[in-house]
Amino acid sequence: MLHFGFSYIGFIYLLMLFTPNMIWSKNQPKDYEKYVVNENKILLAMERAGEVIVCCFVLIFSDFNIKKISLWSVWLLVSFLLMILYEGYWIQYFKSARMMADFYSSFCGIPLAGATLPVLAFFLLGIYGKNVFLLAGTVILGIGHIGIHRDHKREITQSEERTGS
Repeated sequence: MLHFGFSYIGFIYLLMLFTPNMIWSKNQPKDYEKYVVNENKILLAMERAGEVIVCCFVLIFSDFNIKKISLWSVWLLVSFLLMILYEGYWIQYFKSARMMADFYSSFCGIPLAGATLPVLAFFLLGIYGKNVFLLAGTVILGIGHIGIHRDHKREITQSEERTGS
């Protein structure tokens, strides 16, 4: 059952998502602009649509707020731990030389951590809240966001192979 209402959990997740991204906007990796122009337009459209869907739904449904602690709360706990790892990924990035390879790096063995961790976290949050709208939005976001990151990572790898770096 879906319940309309403000989600403070959703708000916390969005703060955890947007704060490092705002800092990143002033600390983008070297040569980032060269890669952005090559983004697949379908993946970009899916990413943008998924961002809007996820941001809206995570705030307007109170299903994500803590009601009672039970075994089902494990979904929320794991989801939150993934968001903590996401913050760790950003710390790793900001401490790095801020090259493209740093931005598309893995963290704690999770590939493309900057894209994968928040998508997984929001998906598990959708499971916790039993919210099909957030789940669907997260799938759309994941296809676009992870797909774009995968393509950029592939470009970086090919570029490094050509230059012998």
